[in-house]
Amino acid sequence: MPIFEYKAIDGDNRVKKGIIDADTPRDARIKLKKDRLFVTDIRESRTRKLAAIRIKGVTGVEAPNKARTEQVAAVTRQMASLLQAGIPLAEALRMIIEQAPDKKIEEAFRDIREKVTQGMPFGDAVMQHPAYFTDLYSNMVKAGESSGALDKVLVRLASFLQAQTRLKNKVGAALIYPMVMSIVGVIVVAILMTFVVPRVTQLIKGKGQDLPLPTHILITLSDFLVNWWLLVLVGLLALVICFQLFVNSEKGRLAFDTFKLRLPVFGDLMKKQAMARFSITLATLLRSGVPALQALQVTKAVLDNKVLQNALQVVHDRVVEGTDIATPMKMSGVFPPTISYMVGVGEQAGNLEEMLERIAGTYDEEVDLATTKLTSVIEPVIIVLLAAIVAGIVVAIVMPLLQLQKA
Repeated sequence: MPIFEYKAIDGDNRVKKGIIDADTPRDARIKLKKDRLFVTDIRESRTRKLAAIRIKGVTGVEAPNKARTEQVAAVTRQMASLLQAGIPLAEALRMIIEQAPDKKIEEAFRDIREKVTQGMPFGDAVMQHPAYFTDLYSNMVKAGESSGALDKVLVRLASFLQAQTRLKNKVGAALIYPMVMSIVGVIVVAILMTFVVPRVTQLIKGKGQDLPLPTHILITLSDFLVNWWLLVLVGLLALVICFQLFVNSEKGRLAFDTFKLRLPVFGDLMKKQAMARFSITLATLLRSGVPALQALQVTKAVLDNKVLQNALQVVHDRVVEGTDIATPMKMSGVFPPTISYMVGVGEQAGNLEEMLERIAGTYDEEVDLATTKLTSVIEPVIIVLLAAIVAGIVVAIVMPLLQLQKA
């Protein structure tokens, strides 16, 4: 059933905008007329059409962003509460539509409700909206539907999504201050080199004296930036494009992800963050009733590092051949020995989900410590680097002035 966007005038002569699902524009007008709305403009929603194109693979699948993940987490928790209260799924979806946080997610849930009322399973319906719902989400929903515990699965899903958002925010928040410092430092140095230094050096050149080597270097750099700033920008843009093309290739992505994991402090943080995400994702899927092989495949997609994805694919393939999970994890050399050992203990004791949750909790705390450590290292390095650059500029300017005074 198509979704239409409309503009209408109510009984108080106020303009109202909204969306409504109907078979035809005429049916939509009839529905709105019953609500005492006089329609002035109505057309089929473009957002719905674009979503359909994405599903067919014409424009590619749009990944959920941070804001959408937070919205989906909040809506999922509301839906779980409604189902736990005994409200049927279709009715719960209708209530979600009425209090949707924005129009796009409202359209998505309207389409999901329409398909659910027509007999499509809820898990299959959400899978058709990849801009909001990941494979992990749809697989957990399917497992919840098949086990008759959809409300409990939705609670786990909401908690998982919120925990993942918090985990990402920890690293992002820690890097905001160093990034701001770096940007401000670059701007200050650029202003000094392109506006301040040329005026000062022009005054020094007018005296006709021999300039010290630092001053020569400063003048050369300043003249280059003033005369060739456009070339510098084009070069930086070309460098970014080449890097993006390199990273988008299979070998380039693997090489870059390997490099990131080997970085002294940042690599340690990335690995711990990935281990926390791996553990909590696999634990949530297994506890929700998703089969182990399917859970490993979904977890692999959650990891954003090619090295870890390849290692987890090897684990999956070995499990298909009949081995346990812990053995190929140990042999990969990617997963820390502690994780492999605890997974092995969990498999033998039959409480793998609980063991994975413990691992996730441990690494969540380690991410906090690593984030603090990273911030404590980056901030003084940036300050010292900027101070050294500014000091070099000042020294290069002051040296010839001191020579003039001696003369």
